This record gives sequence, C-alpha cells and structure tokens, in this order.
Amino acid sequence: MKIKEIYEKKQVLSFEIFPPKRDNALKNIDETLEVLCSLNPDFISVTFGAGGSSNNNQTIELAKKIKNDYHIEPLVHLTCLTYDKDEIDNFIYELKESGIENVLALRGDRNPDIKEKKEFLYASDLTSYLKSKSELCVAGACYPECHPESTDRIGELKNLKKKVESGSDFLITQLFLENNLFYSFYEDTRIAGINPPISAGIMPVINKSQIERMISLCGASLPEKFRKIINKYEHNKEALFDAGMSYAIGQVIDLLANEVDGIHLYTMNNPKVAKKLCDGIKSLI
Repeated sequence: MKIKEIYEKKQVLSFEIFPPKRDNALKNIDETLEVLCSLNPDFISVTFGAGGSSNNNQTIELAKKIKNDYHIEPLVHLTCLTYDKDEIDNFIYELKESGIENVLALRGDRNPDIKEKKEFLYASDLTSYLKSKSELCVAGACYPECHPESTDRIGELKNLKKKVESGSDFLITQLFLENNLFYSFYEDTRIAGINPPISAGIMPVINKSQIERMISLCGASLPEKFRKIINKYEHNKEALFDAGMSYAIGQVIDLLANEVDGIHLYTMNNPKVAKKLCDGIKSLI
C-alpha cells in the first residue's frame, strides 16, 4: 500500500529504525519491532547506508521483514549523493521485487571519505528520477529550523517547494524540541503553497551526549526548559531517561491535540525507549 493513501484517511503514526551494524544487535531489532508493531503503526521507516555500505542490503531485508512478518508498510530511506543512475535503477528493481512501494528520498550527508557523484546533487533530483522510472510513493525530508546548509527560511522554503514539485507525496521533519517551531514552519509551508501532509519528527533525548551530537548534526535548537532538564539530571542516568521520555511524550500529546498530519518517532532501535513511548501514547492513537 502506498503511504500517501493513509494520510488521506487518518492522523498517521510512524516509527524509524535502522539496520543493526552487528549480528548481536539483531535481538534488539526484534524486541523493538515487537513493541512498536503492538501499537499498529501506519508505517516504519528504515534508514539507509551511504556510499555502497553493506547496510544497504540489510535495509531492504529489514523492510521485507517488517512487511512480511509484521504486515506493516515499510518506508525505505534512499540516499543519492554517492550513486549514479544505474545504481539507483538497481535499487528500484530490488524494491519492486521485494514488494516495497514507499521510499524516503534523501540527498545524504556529505562524507569526505566517500566520493560523491554528479548525477543526483539534491534530493529533488532523486525524487524526480524515481517518479519518472517507477510507481513508487516518494516521501521527502524537511527542517522546521532550516537545513544546516540553508541561508535563511525563504531559501529553505523555495528548496522544499522544488522538492515537492519534483514529486514528494508527503514530508517528514527532522527532530525538533519546541512544538511552536513546528507550528510556525507548518504555517509557512501552507502560505508558500507547499501542501503535502507533514509528519512531525520527535526523538526522545535520554542522554546529554546524544542531544549535543544531534544538535551539531541537524541544527536543532535546545529550548531553555529542556536545557534545565539536562543540567539538573545529566549525572543521573535513570532520571534523565525518565525526564527525556516524559518531555517527548508531552510533545506528542500536544501535537496530536493540534491535529497534525502525523507523528514520526525516532526510536534509536532501543526497545526500552520504544516501550516507554508506546505505553505513553497507546490510549491516544
């Protein structure tokens, strides 16, 4: 089933997981999937390795497991910066053979150790190509606080509109820790004529190094109220876990009450995080 059809019917709930890098991490994946699928999410996204990573095949295998064993629609991440058209064609073929209909088209992060190719410089290039070569439902990423490489909000919205015009069927945001930032961004997209459904991306923050790393990567800001939580509990692992989870669940409750198109929860393959999230919102879905 194409995920875009689900957005036409209901408020969407989804999760993100990533293929384990080591065989001994497979247990966590299975345990996490058991927890997540008990909540009957509308789809589960699976991240993708860049630059010929061996994780790419694992991405498709994990997506097949989600679809065939748990009967949940998978959304396969697909990056393009280090691939050419023949390689993308091969991925399209693999997805079709696997019965997978949904892709999140991404440029991919730049890596000085991996050679970039010139056929797909932006996610919009990949989106347009996928639409021309397949019947895939294609999602796009967006940034409530602007992509780290953007110069300003106007430029960000222009690029997002180009991505949507190239064929994005729905959008998923990068993480944010202040809901008002999302509401402001959502309003700006509608004013700019960007109209696909947008799922709000929420990541529970459960340790200080994690949030510092994520902020440096994606440019998300740290609200003062959350900074106070970190400062108070950074040396108490259990307390920071509980506080971080409560904060994320509070974000989700507020977003659901404000009738957002969807909620996309980043689980970090952590079954404890997945269970806490699901227990916190199961009566709301």
